[in-house]
Amino acid sequence: MIYLMRHGQDDENYIGGWSDGNLLDEGRKQVSDTSWWIKNNLKIKKIICSDIKRALETAKIVSEILDVPYEVNALLREQNKGLLNGMLKDKVLLEYPEFLGENVTIDTVYPDGESLKDLYERVKKNLDVFLKFKDNTLLITHRGVINMLYFILNDISLNMDKKQFGVLPASVHELNKNNKSIKKVR
Repeated sequence: MIYLMRHGQDDENYIGGWSDGNLLDEGRKQVSDTSWWIKNNLKIKKIICSDIKRALETAKIVSEILDVPYEVNALLREQNKGLLNGMLKDKVLLEYPEFLGENVTIDTVYPDGESLKDLYERVKKNLDVFLKFKDNTLLITHRGVINMLYFILNDISLNMDKKQFGVLPASVHELNKNNKSIKKVR
């Protein structure tokens, strides 16, 4: 089994994507709590994380608690929201209102970024890479990446409902390499 963990809570007043936002105190606590659960329930031998700051911060906490070093892999990056990465949502509402709310579809390409469909295709193209990670590896990544695996492995049509798979901050999901399935375990 391979395990995927979403980073802890960050500031939702900003666009995420490839931003440099930090975890909130609440997010650090979530990660710590989940790390102790992992330590008591899983046998993690390797940690690989996204190179985006909130994932790196998460990996550092997990690594310290599990006493397992981590390495960085850009393959685990979230959707690139281009010029909007890290922008305050109030500013986006004024300058780029077409990139918030119901205006956004799976085909909406962010300026200098990618669409949700692009993220889906990127994850799908690299599915074999995900499945080749060794058992007992923990991948620390983002909701978008984990959601794409749910869509792909469950053969569900891509849509904009980012909450449907329960990929909450610091949640853990089990990727079964043998039957190519994914489920939430914490």
